[in-house]
Amino acid sequence: SMSCVGAGFGLGFITSLPVAFLMAWYTPVQKIIEPWINFIRNIPALAYAPLLVITFGVGQKPAIILIWICTFMTMSITIYQGIRNIDVTLIKAARVLGANDFQIFTKIICPATVPFIITAVRLGLGAALTTLLAAESTGAQAGIGMRIRSLSNSFESAPMLLYIIIIGILGITIEKLIKHLERRLTSWQEKREI
Repeated sequence: SMSCVGAGFGLGFITSLPVAFLMAWYTPVQKIIEPWINFIRNIPALAYAPLLVITFGVGQKPAIILIWICTFMTMSITIYQGIRNIDVTLIKAARVLGANDFQIFTKIICPATVPFIITAVRLGLGAALTTLLAAESTGAQAGIGMRIRSLSNSFESAPMLLYIIIIGILGITIEKLIKHLERRLTSWQEKREI
């Protein structure tokens, strides 16, 4: 299960970063890609699962692809919105001071986007874990989702609850790791005291 989550999330992260930056930086790219992302994102993951099993067969491959689809959609929109919300004054000031596009990208856009990327990672991992059950419930030969499905068919509630608790513990552990990473990478960012 965790190998499916890791592979699907990794593919989603690697593909969502360039897509989000291209959509935010170039309006024609945004006009072409964003409607498709919003269209696909609003379709439940369970709708794709049988199609992926028919196309790619049983095993880990359809589960990884389904997790990739869901994490890619979530992370690309989150990162894109983060880039779009960067203060335009910073970019204009850099241009006035003689910065070229590469310097603006590396010195302003990338550091200002880090908090949004971390938020996207948090949301993407949450989407990966919630999609895992849908991904493994159809066509998987092993994994937590497959075990929960088989236990639900035989009405064994105690072991099924144990697997659900395991997913919750994995989610909390991942969340704590991401918060630790966020503190390390965004220590420069001002945080509002509550």
